[in-house]
Amino acid sequence: MTQSTLYERLDSLGLKGFKSSLIRQCDDPNYDQFPFNDRLLQLLDAEINERENRKIKRLMQNSAIKDKQASLENIEYSSARGVERSHILSLATCDYIDKGQNILITGATGVGKSFLAQALAKRAIHQGISSVYYRVSRLLEEIKLARLEGTYTKTIQKLSKYQLLILDDLVGRASTPWAQEKLDQLLNHRFIHELPTVITTEMLPSDMDGRWPSWLGDSRLCQVYQLQD
Repeated sequence: MTQSTLYERLDSLGLKGFKSSLIRQCDDPNYDQFPFNDRLLQLLDAEINERENRKIKRLMQNSAIKDKQASLENIEYSSARGVERSHILSLATCDYIDKGQNILITGATGVGKSFLAQALAKRAIHQGISSVYYRVSRLLEEIKLARLEGTYTKTIQKLSKYQLLILDDLVGRASTPWAQEKLDQLLNHRFIHELPTVITTEMLPSDMDGRWPSWLGDSRLCQVYQLQD
């Protein structure tokens, strides 16, 4: 079998990482001294890394994250701001996602709520966890359009496929009773099925009583982080 035929077979199998690593090995005579198993392991590792990178790229494209600079590494720690290093390091493990726990980030405009929420989504994506970001107003518009087009059920099913949902800027009430009902249903569906949601809002947990599902204001069911200026 010629080298070109071998590369064609790898292309047909979609083994892009394997092929790239093999080309490097063939071009570098130093690899001749390595045992076959070691070279094969490197080829397989290259393929695994390539697939993981493709998955992360796909998840990022589907996430609708707006702030490309959002990153937990860029968080400015300050106990006065309500941003403790220990809290962020805990969130960075994504254990809250595995446990189906929800996150509520509160604070005034401009304190970094959206930045933190999107940074959490990006960290989850880099661990292979599907995540999607929505401004609440845009989500309600999408739900309304889905209702008019008869695709509401399909839209909700799509949202349920994401392991992590970011809802940015939750206000006191939705614009209409119908929108309020549907958003309540979405939040409760994810809560019941242990699909975590990260929510940002200017409201305090105590302000949510009677306005949104009760678990949002319950620190036993939802981790609450209150950011300050």
